[in-house]
Amino acid sequence: MEVNKIRNELSIKAKNGIGFLLAAVVIWSIITIIFLLPIDIQQKNIFMLISTGIMFPLSIGISTLIKADWQLKNNPTGNLGLIFNFAQLIYFPILFFGMITNPENAILFFAIITGAHFFPYGWFYNAKPYYIMAPVISIIIMILGLYLDGENLWAISLSLAILFLLLIFLLTVDYRKKRAVVES
Repeated sequence: MEVNKIRNELSIKAKNGIGFLLAAVVIWSIITIIFLLPIDIQQKNIFMLISTGIMFPLSIGISTLIKADWQLKNNPTGNLGLIFNFAQLIYFPILFFGMITNPENAILFFAIITGAHFFPYGWFYNAKPYYIMAPVISIIIMILGLYLDGENLWAISLSLAILFLLLIFLLTVDYRKKRAVVES
């Protein structure tokens, strides 16, 4: 089977991973609320990490609702998506370093890691929006972090949620084009 055919099949069956991105919008919206609370930054960072605990079950639920196959058991490269996702965890020492040395920057590190980890999904789903938005997200969040200078950190998580919504829109367009080709 041709590699691009496999990738396009993944894209259509999993709907470009949109279920996981929708869950990420929910998580980063929760993080926005956390960073609006009148509590100290260490507590905000801990609650930020705790809130990510619902990511996987929420992703499964949303994927089921939108009828996206998140397991991809019958595809030879299906496990690669899981590997790409776990790769994000390897960058968590950067996040923990930020939480320890400069707690105000932890959300910035986390947002950049989260945005950047989507880059390989461009190859996985044969979807250019991932290639475009991963660096765009990382750069916008970095610039925003420099501008905010440790103040109004909720704007980082809110911006990330909005950027994910843009990514979801672009991926939906990509998915519909691929599905139309298969159905014709």
